Amino acid sequence: MPDAVLARASEHLFLRDASGASALERPFTGDAFREIVAHAQSCLRQLLNLPDNYRILFLAGGAMHQFSIVPLNLLGNSRVAAYADSGYWAKRAIGEAQRYAEVAVVARHAGDSPLAAPDLENWSFPVGSAYCHITPNETVEGIAYPDLPDCGDVPLIADCTSCFLAAPLDIARFGLVYASAQKNIGPAGLTVVIVREDLLERSAPLVPAPFSYRLQAEQQSCVNTPPTLAIHLAALVFDWLLESGGIAAMSVANRQKAGLLYAAIDGSGGFYHAPVAREHRSTTNARFHLANEALTELFISEAALHGLSNLRGHRHIGGIRASLYNAMPEAGVIALVDFMADFAQRHR
Repeated sequence: MPDAVLARASEHLFLRDASGASALERPFTGDAFREIVAHAQSCLRQLLNLPDNYRILFLAGGAMHQFSIVPLNLLGNSRVAAYADSGYWAKRAIGEAQRYAEVAVVARHAGDSPLAAPDLENWSFPVGSAYCHITPNETVEGIAYPDLPDCGDVPLIADCTSCFLAAPLDIARFGLVYASAQKNIGPAGLTVVIVREDLLERSAPLVPAPFSYRLQAEQQSCVNTPPTLAIHLAALVFDWLLESGGIAAMSVANRQKAGLLYAAIDGSGGFYHAPVAREHRSTTNARFHLANEALTELFISEAALHGLSNLRGHRHIGGIRASLYNAMPEAGVIALVDFMADFAQRHR
């Protein structure tokens, strides 16, 4: 979370007003909270330059909920859904979708040396495919799509959890985009879903009401009690983004931060190495390893002593992962780069 947002939250969310209630104690059915939802939606529309035929939903839970909710809502009369396997989280999405649909894996990421996103050419969709699901940024492997596939008439669906609001996104190329909040939106417990209106009609009658995109769109994300604190904070984050120059400004800053870190990795003489092909490297989640893997634990523990935390790579692949979300200042990356240079000098 940006420092400015936390400061603003302490001023506005936790103090009681003339009625004796704080913002967090207002009922979600009341006008005051509905105004917050409307404001958050308006800000997000402006940030994304969202076309009029898309609806914004603020739903409880994380992206993994959407792994099931997407097929429940979008299969319609079809039983077939296309998925691209780009890494760990794409595989998790595929596994959940297989509970409800016949999943056709239409593309896979490249092998281990070097890693790369799926080839974007020649995707072949089974007849009657309800949609095609991709994961544009894989947080575990540090892989990012260099562009988007051309899916023709098949709606493109994306789990943008880790890259949402970090760089411009042409929403008009998608049928639906979803992103859980604990990256660039706000605290955990909230997922933003942006869905094209025509797809709302696919929601089956048997879909539980809180999970129905159609019903949530009709009732402004208030079919059930929404995550009110997370929505309040998301609205403050959207305000901060607009005041900071919008997504274009975030993209410039994020590319600069990633460039500093990858330059340090590539310029280390092999002490550090990034396993992802250069054009497929994530600017959000930079993954790298030490040539001497035995030094990894020492690197993590010494980094923590320098105030550099949460650098341990995912448990399935190890190594180091530095996440450069919007709220991470460039000074934080410079501190990491300086530590990396010092560590390499001491342990070559």
